[in-house]
Amino acid sequence: MRVVTTARTPTRERRSRRAEILDAAAELFAARGFHGVSIEDIGGAVGTSGPALYRHFSGKEALLAEMLLDISERLHASAAERVTAAPDAESALDALLAGQIEFALSHPALITVHDRELGNVPEPARRRIRRLQRLYVEEWVTVLSELHPGCPPPRLRAATHAVFGLLNSTPHSAGELPPEAMTPLLHAMARAALAEARR
Repeated sequence: MRVVTTARTPTRERRSRRAEILDAAAELFAARGFHGVSIEDIGGAVGTSGPALYRHFSGKEALLAEMLLDISERLHASAAERVTAAPDAESALDALLAGQIEFALSHPALITVHDRELGNVPEPARRRIRRLQRLYVEEWVTVLSELHPGCPPPRLRAATHAVFGLLNSTPHSAGELPPEAMTPLLHAMARAALAEARR
């Protein structure tokens, strides 16, 4: 029997290494703050020297910018795909909630970093992050407008941001319940909160 192996290309290895560095940096930034973490700290967390990280990132600010750009791009792309694939608005909303809850439970450190450190991202990367976030919110507002056609978009937008606050509370609640219990709880609470927007 012939065994087929898949070789790891240099490009894939670099991408994997960058992802490893970004994950380690997110945990450190969340725990100590951006200014409390050095390049040497990040290098040590991934088993290399600080200066070696400059092969991947030009500096700490560039690393932070890519970290927040990457998750903003992934959230927006995932939301657009979920909405497109959904057969109706109810299904689309459930899919959006599932995606946001999955992110919130899997990446609490990124939530903390975004909340505290976005101001340390240099322009124009910060503008790109904010634009992606606005587009992400509008995916939700579009779906909610279909479900509640009489509700003004500003009210739906405010409700969406409020629900993000609820779902993104996981840096504080992580560990209280296992994901299999936390997921339906967050989903039910978010659904109830969004239903109030039409009142």
